[in-house]
Amino acid sequence: MKDQQKRIPYGMIAILFFGAFIAFLNNTLLNIAIPTIMEEFSVEISTAQWLTTGFMLVNGILIPASAFFVQRFTNRALFISAMAFFTAGTALAMVAPTFLLLVAGRMLQAAGSALMMPLLMNIMLVTFPIEKRGSAMGVFGLVMITAPAIGPTLSGWVIEHYSWRTLFGIVLPFAIFILLVAIFKLKNVMETKHVQLDIFSLMLSSIGFGGILYGFSAAGENGWTHWSVYGTIAIGSIALTIFIIRQLRMTEPLLDLRIYRYPMFALSSVISVVISVSMFSAMILTPLYVQNIRGISPFESGILMLPGAIIMGIMSPITGKLFDKYGPKALALTGLTITVLTTFLLSRLGFDDGYYYIMAVYTARMFGMSMVMMPIMTNGLNQLPMESNPHGTAINNTLQQVSGAIGSAILLTITTKHTQTKMTELQSTAMIPSDPTEASQMMFQIAQEATLSGINHTFFLSTVIAALALLLTFFVKRVPTS
Repeated sequence: MKDQQKRIPYGMIAILFFGAFIAFLNNTLLNIAIPTIMEEFSVEISTAQWLTTGFMLVNGILIPASAFFVQRFTNRALFISAMAFFTAGTALAMVAPTFLLLVAGRMLQAAGSALMMPLLMNIMLVTFPIEKRGSAMGVFGLVMITAPAIGPTLSGWVIEHYSWRTLFGIVLPFAIFILLVAIFKLKNVMETKHVQLDIFSLMLSSIGFGGILYGFSAAGENGWTHWSVYGTIAIGSIALTIFIIRQLRMTEPLLDLRIYRYPMFALSSVISVVISVSMFSAMILTPLYVQNIRGISPFESGILMLPGAIIMGIMSPITGKLFDKYGPKALALTGLTITVLTTFLLSRLGFDDGYYYIMAVYTARMFGMSMVMMPIMTNGLNQLPMESNPHGTAINNTLQQVSGAIGSAILLTITTKHTQTKMTELQSTAMIPSDPTEASQMMFQIAQEATLSGINHTFFLSTVIAALALLLTFFVKRVPTS
């Protein structure tokens, strides 16, 4: 064991972690800047949405193919290529004279960051012995969860004081530094195989995952009855069905779905999907409540959510060590119990709840979440044979992308529909004053009450979703380490 631990390339992993951190940070860095960018380039929200939709689509296309890339190319060549794409995209976005070039820069960034997570996870699965993987994946969880969580807070501060281009200017020097260090210092630790790329499978995967991701992400803007929504979801679903059938029949599939015969991996996938939907709901609904109902600024909204991100960052390595010692079940049951209780408290929000009370509940919820995702995912991956790791990580990362997009779209639609229904109900029973000023004030109060009701209703559904994950966790069994 000591010999194996001596061979763990900590220096190389540090380079990969740093690269992954700024890539994941970048994922959420631009969200708060979208209104400013809309104004500068004179574009509508439906057009501006491509800054996030385009990024997500590239991820949806490349992540399922990551199993091929990880097996076919050396980890050094893959990381340098990914970092080069990310750096080039950051530079282009920073100086982009037109909105189209800004979107192109974001998509180049996505091409790089899409390969970061699968590559890093595979290297850790290869270099760390199975009884130490929990600690390693816990540190990885620090990067995966903390970086995107602090993005909105940092972005809010920068936008208040500087140009939105500064967001890319902050990231670019770090990206260049990591790229140069990788070129001179990075070594190969993973074996490669001469696997063939099935072009038809890649096309089906791109159309399937890309269509579904685009359709659900566009639903919030265009509505579910718009042809661009149901059309792309239908095309994506058909392509994905053909893709799945093809993968199950191939000797060397692009994505080996046969690994679902391993029960703990299959269960971990289902639980991870359910948790992703529940987690994304709070990340969207909490700022909506804080800003729209309470009138708190975007920057202060980001500050409210920051302690939760910090707690998750601190807890991830600790959770990893506890996983190595006690296994996933006790951690996940404790974490999900906290998550269910705190999500229920968020479903009871009112007009007078204090800023620090909301912060405390949200932070406690993130504390619960920090004990669940990585232990469950790591336990599932531990059951796979080494040669199936690239497919396991690719499937997990793809499902997180898709479930996050679908869950967010559905929950936001539920919020909107419930708000509209509640508003109609309140208007039908209200005594609207004849005075225009008083009538306007009453209509505003009705809109606020209806919006709060919609948010609380969706948080309650999220409580039920988290409770489902809690029930599934009772069936988790620890995978033996030898």
